[in-house]
Amino acid sequence: MNTTPQAVGPDATAAGPSADSLGTSAAQARSAVLEELILKDPGRFRMLTGDRPTGRLHLGHYFGTLHNRVRLQDLGVETFVIIADYQVLTDRDVADNLTGHVEDLVLDYLAIGVDPARSTIFTHSAIPALNQLMLPFLSLVSVAELGRNPTVKDEIAHSRQSAVSGLMFTYPVHQAADILFCKGNLVPVGQDQLPHLEVTRTIARRFNDRYGNGTPVFPQPDALLSNAPLLLGTDGTKMSKSRRNAITLASDADETARLLKGAKTDSERHITYDPEHRPEVSSLLLLAALCQNRTPEDVAAGIGSAGAAALKKTVTEAVNEYLAPIRARRTEYAQDRAYLQRTLREGNERARAVADATLAEVRAAMNSHY
Repeated sequence: MNTTPQAVGPDATAAGPSADSLGTSAAQARSAVLEELILKDPGRFRMLTGDRPTGRLHLGHYFGTLHNRVRLQDLGVETFVIIADYQVLTDRDVADNLTGHVEDLVLDYLAIGVDPARSTIFTHSAIPALNQLMLPFLSLVSVAELGRNPTVKDEIAHSRQSAVSGLMFTYPVHQAADILFCKGNLVPVGQDQLPHLEVTRTIARRFNDRYGNGTPVFPQPDALLSNAPLLLGTDGTKMSKSRRNAITLASDADETARLLKGAKTDSERHITYDPEHRPEVSSLLLLAALCQNRTPEDVAAGIGSAGAAALKKTVTEAVNEYLAPIRARRTEYAQDRAYLQRTLREGNERARAVADATLAEVRAAMNSHY
């Protein structure tokens, strides 16, 4: 396995911005350039992506990043998918059912088309070298920088806990270790994760400056945004497992219909796609459009003045039709628990080999390879 994929930084192409500061507009422009590079030479990229095992994945995850994972895998991008189980130790309710949540993630991955023969699915806790990488990485960022991270602030605000642990505070550095252990240079994300990725880029740059001796040890990974980086939940806020406003990939047709029936809209009967002034209606239109491979404007035109009930009916039918084959595959895989366990075991073995090689390189660079 090649552990040193070609770096894809600002100098990889003369076209497009470098996105050194990963604002949404810069990341979108950079993503367009990356798409061209991927089509030309997918082998120059190594992708790291993944999720915390806090529950089943939902449509926001799917259209925000999951379908990109499968697409990139199928194009030939080397793919690592991490189940970040150590990052849920802050949530007692989740940690108490960690095995079940991990298996749910594996089921969701397999159902959407992640192929263990072409992608490495692994758990953070099974890769000791990740935590040894995290310690020097923590020395490269300040407490103030971590405190300013908007994604951390959001997670803390919605954690429903009376006190915040140090583990939650260091999420961005955990993620940096997850990405950089395999020298990932491509990370498909939603726009809300851009601040986390900027921390990873900062850590890679600072490590190279301090220890690289003129030869970079780590690439500065690029964000690859999807066409729909953010879908609203049924209550009109960000779709999130913790907010209980999401439609999971495993939801059956009846549950999906019930959830969408209660989705927030507005009082205007004529349905139009206007994200700025009608965010809830527009998010539902976008969801139907993504499922049907249409434009939101086209979906809206088909509904016209039929009102919110017709909109919800259209979205429900579109979502259920789109998810039907995914749900069928999920049910099939759920009947073979031994296969799920083998998938994780083999993925953990591959990830450990890569992580151990990277840690050895880091120790050598830091003159601590005794």
